[in-house]
Amino acid sequence: MTAPDHAVPSTVETPMTLTDLLAALNAGETITGNSPGHAVMHETSQEALRIAGELNSGYHPPARVRELLAELIGAHVDETVTLFPPFTADFGKNITLGRRIFINSGCRFQDQGGISIGDDSLIGHNAVIATLQHGMQPSRRGDLIPSPVVIGRNVWLGANVTVLPGVSIGDDSVIGAGSVVTKDIPGGVIAVGSPARVVRAIDEQS
Repeated sequence: MTAPDHAVPSTVETPMTLTDLLAALNAGETITGNSPGHAVMHETSQEALRIAGELNSGYHPPARVRELLAELIGAHVDETVTLFPPFTADFGKNITLGRRIFINSGCRFQDQGGISIGDDSLIGHNAVIATLQHGMQPSRRGDLIPSPVVIGRNVWLGANVTVLPGVSIGDDSVIGAGSVVTKDIPGGVIAVGSPARVVRAIDEQS
């Protein structure tokens, strides 16, 4: 008996790669719990934990800290960037850093949805930047909804600031210590509180 002329569609799915996952995350696509994308995210997180474990284990000179940070984010880190460990990133591979950035000790980045930090920004002790939300429906609570955080140039986040998913902070702004940033903050202002609210503009005499 001869085989039929028409081809039988393959039921084997093409494995998802990190590149595929990043494209989905940066497009704002929901990553369903227990999906191939979720599996790649988990694998990448394990690598991030391994690198962070080395980064945070004892003293490393600044050049070695930058090397480990570059390995963590999968991209070049400018020699003007300074990081004081300990530092952790849930994912690592969706962080973009400008030049002359200072990240103080104890910061935690949940970067799956994308974190971008502009030149000359200062990130204070124990800052948390989150870029994922979970589904609200109990049956979808395992779903992950990405939304990027964009921090402009010359921004100062005070100690213990939390920045929530989808927030942009404009150039030259200051976020007061302990604030929770739940919505966009324009450039050139001081914002404080939970939720953070603009209290005044910044000028050269401030």
